[in-house]
Amino acid sequence: MTGGSGRLGTELRALLPGLIAPSSREMNLTDPASVLAVIERERPDLIVHTAAYTNVGGAEKDRSECWTVNVEGTRYVARSANAVGAKLVHISTDYVFDGQTGNYAEDDTPGPVVNYYSLTKLVAEEAARAAERHLIIRTSFRPREFAYPVAFSDVYTGQDYVDIIAPEIALAVRHALEIEQGTLHIATERKSVFELARRRKPDVQEGTRAQAGVTLPGDVSLNTGRWAALKAQWSAQ
Repeated sequence: MTGGSGRLGTELRALLPGLIAPSSREMNLTDPASVLAVIERERPDLIVHTAAYTNVGGAEKDRSECWTVNVEGTRYVARSANAVGAKLVHISTDYVFDGQTGNYAEDDTPGPVVNYYSLTKLVAEEAARAAERHLIIRTSFRPREFAYPVAFSDVYTGQDYVDIIAPEIALAVRHALEIEQGTLHIATERKSVFELARRRKPDVQEGTRAQAGVTLPGDVSLNTGRWAALKAQWSAQ
């Protein structure tokens, strides 16, 4: 697994203790030789790619680093997956959609992107599809506690706290080799970010996305019917 010290990676390491999660010193995601060397050494059946540049506002100012990590890093991981015949599980985002309608299904056309972070994650999905065997999981999560004093009531999402989302991702990872679909949405019910924030920060102030300082999509809620069907199928076995 890449990104083992990140928000999602930390949760997955606790939920899936068998994961091998090299540090960024051991495997430099921006160095193709480094990525390939670690993958060839371990020769995994499955690579879970959680590492990413995720600062939406920061991406507008540091576009080069965001592109290098999100796009080029994914490209190197996909190539390395092919080199050893591994399946790539790539963690993507609901921000690949423009947010005009919400309830996006896996087969809906993504874009047009509304900010630079979204652009890099959309291109990263195409990089991930270069892996002959791949599963792209679109999701969205917050830290265990809402970190900001203000939350937007006009941004709608299926996002949830990482301790809610991570067990779902872990279940998908456990079954990843048998999942035939190439793309999967894992999220919870549609709600505003303000509603989500109030669950764990009751004193959060209500705001609007005009205050964000970066363009945000209005409704990136995800249709999770495919995920629900898979879980029902596994429960019946």
